[in-house]
Amino acid sequence: MTDWVKIQLQPLGKTVEVERGTPLREVLFEHGVEFPCGGRGRCRGCKVKVLQGSLAVTPEQEQRLTPPELAAGWRLACRCCAEGDLVLDLAQWEATILADDTVFDFTPREGYGVAVDVGTTTLVAQLLDLRTSRVLGVRAELNAQAQHGADIMSRVELAMHGAGREQLLRLIREQVERMMGELLDGWPEARDGLRRVTLVGNTAMHHFFCGLDPEPLSHYPFEPTHDGLRTFSAPDLGWLLPGECQIQFLPCLGGFVGSDILAGILATRMHQSQDLMVLIDLGTNGELVVGNRERLLCASTAAGPAFEGARISMGMRAATGAIAEVTVEQGQLRSRVLGQADPRGICGSGLVDAVAAGLELGWIQSSGKLDHDGQTMTILPPVMVTQADVREVQLAKGAIAAGLRILLERWPAAMGEVKRVYLAGAFGNYINRQSARRIGLFEFEPARVEPAGNTALLGAKLALFDPAGDGNTYARLRSLVEHVSLSADPRFQEIYMDALRFPA
Repeated sequence: MTDWVKIQLQPLGKTVEVERGTPLREVLFEHGVEFPCGGRGRCRGCKVKVLQGSLAVTPEQEQRLTPPELAAGWRLACRCCAEGDLVLDLAQWEATILADDTVFDFTPREGYGVAVDVGTTTLVAQLLDLRTSRVLGVRAELNAQAQHGADIMSRVELAMHGAGREQLLRLIREQVERMMGELLDGWPEARDGLRRVTLVGNTAMHHFFCGLDPEPLSHYPFEPTHDGLRTFSAPDLGWLLPGECQIQFLPCLGGFVGSDILAGILATRMHQSQDLMVLIDLGTNGELVVGNRERLLCASTAAGPAFEGARISMGMRAATGAIAEVTVEQGQLRSRVLGQADPRGICGSGLVDAVAAGLELGWIQSSGKLDHDGQTMTILPPVMVTQADVREVQLAKGAIAAGLRILLERWPAAMGEVKRVYLAGAFGNYINRQSARRIGLFEFEPARVEPAGNTALLGAKLALFDPAGDGNTYARLRSLVEHVSLSADPRFQEIYMDALRFPA
């Protein structure tokens, strides 16, 4: 007989039964626990607290956790197995995932459609009535692949070994199918009337979903195996959907600039604008687009992880307990914590605010040196920012700032000629524009900077109404776009080193 144990999850109020010896990583991910390093014991992102029962202390635990933390019951979930009944404090309950409710112009079509933003961290799907553009339902979840690493390169590495590629393909296709099934269950008439499914994502997610070899993405020049429009039928994917339903993963733009950015161009209508515009999408990577209806230049930078809380000593997603805003009042720091809970970490928007505040108070020098209280800056106990955290912010903002300068030089145009700057994604939606300018993320006046929400999802919805559906629309748009490889630009390192400094 199978030997089962019970795991109570607090404060979620849930209990799960699993076979004795089951790795916690297989149990906890779907309940909100993140595994940023893919379960390799290299980070602290999967910390859980044992309230009752016991979990063994492994060498990795001793290396990553302090003796007081271990004594208090903290463990790295990725290095533990359920050998007995447990009560765990996850302290990682629900986070906000950005959907989209933008009203847009459209040409009515018959039937129903589903738009899916296949993000590295999160997936969002919306069911639409194509006759009215009305959103009938929304589903949002953490990307199931994230249990194998928060960053793209961890997953590319997994895909290059053994059955990793098939495993990642199965995870993403099954998850999207299940989310769609839940949407259709709420609207039974939409199941038989489903006519089109449109998916967008970065280049790696495009490859994982479409079954393409991601190996070329693992090394220079980072060119995709196939970056064009991919069209499937439901039987192609093993999905139980009407046979006439067309499923399309929109094309990428080159390198690590994926169809999520193409969708962002559609959403902001940059390709129809006479004025010069900029699109900045900061997620697990940073993507940039500069241009108008004449031409568009795009590039990708390895900048996003710090802004999503990764590689930050007390970094976390924008979930309950995250410090999301920091201000200076009468020489003192004031903070806002999500969920009105005790602070337990800091998310990207709070981190940018904290560094900006440190610069204003003189605690952080323009070189990036943190000269305060033993090279730490306490935001709201026990949450603090360290010297290493400040360096991570420098690296991230330096890459974005350098990329923008290069694209504008290639246009050529000055910063002052840009009429509108769109900040896409969850980070862009919540970041304080004054703080972003203070740390040198960009030099634009805040009045010209506009949070654009989930442009990837909005663009995917717009694509549902494309009358042709044969890729001609995307081919015309892609003909306007030039992909710029920043690493191949001879001046990138020079500009990047200059951009690392914070404005005085």
